Amino acid sequence: MFGLDTDTLLLGVAVFLVRIVDVSLGTIRTISTVQGRRMVAFALGLVEVSLWLSVMAAIVPRVAAQPVLGVFYALGFSTGNVTGILIEQRIALGHVTLRIVTRVNPEKIAKEIRNMGFPVTEFVGHGRSGPVKELLLVCKRRELRRILSIARAHSPEAFYVTEPAGVIRTPRRPTMQSPTGWRAIIKKK
Repeated sequence: MFGLDTDTLLLGVAVFLVRIVDVSLGTIRTISTVQGRRMVAFALGLVEVSLWLSVMAAIVPRVAAQPVLGVFYALGFSTGNVTGILIEQRIALGHVTLRIVTRVNPEKIAKEIRNMGFPVTEFVGHGRSGPVKELLLVCKRRELRRILSIARAHSPEAFYVTEPAGVIRTPRRPTMQSPTGWRAIIKKK
């Protein structure tokens, strides 16, 4: 039924898994390309296309006789898109510009973020309900959750928006405290 014997099933599962890997790499490669990470994009593209070619060479001669391989291919592609997005969100490449607009405790939020080592610029504005302050900063995407948790802790109704930060002239990085754990051991050597 559907041309599904053990060999076809094993090949289908292999095609599915390899497509997940190659499409996930393609997603991360695309984001790396947009962010100008040339060497990363080059390496990912090389691996991605090599995997794609191996899958195509394996199924093209067989797909007419065993159309179920096309289903495995399509499922691997779709699953690879979702997996690539999840991986990219996890590694969170790049920087973002963060704007926090609030009426409640803007000074406390700014002070705590500055204590983390981030420069924060404050702007005074007027919103629908009266005076507000906008806090503006640039941070790595992977640090965003930690910063937003501070804003929400001091001002639960704070409005915030992020946008990708393109070229950054002199990104300031948070100052590191004394190393702990394995970093302290390596530092001593």
